[in-house]
Amino acid sequence: MNFTPLNPNQFAQQIANNPNAVLLDVRTDEEVAEDKIPNSIQINIQSPTFEAQTDELDPAKHYYIYCRSGKRSSVACQYLAKKGFENLYNLEGGIMAWKNEHQITQNNQTNG
Repeated sequence: MNFTPLNPNQFAQQIANNPNAVLLDVRTDEEVAEDKIPNSIQINIQSPTFEAQTDELDPAKHYYIYCRSGKRSSVACQYLAKKGFENLYNLEGGIMAWKNEHQITQNNQTNG
């Protein structure tokens, strides 16, 4: 395995304490519209532009990757590892597991 699986608490601790952390959401636009982890960047793994978008990522950064259940993010981790990325972390159970442990941003929520 060329990436590290993390449970939601480990994932949260590492993204909070790592200045090189980049939070990557590989879900579809529709899924992201429902909810997301704050400060995440979306690169849809099912999009035809996924490969081109990953070419723009800095391999020196640490990528914390999630999807709905952990399967697509695992595939994304494997893909990035083949491209030479070394610091890859997969959220076990995806955003479904995250929601059981942490508050998430509701995109349709109004502020103030």
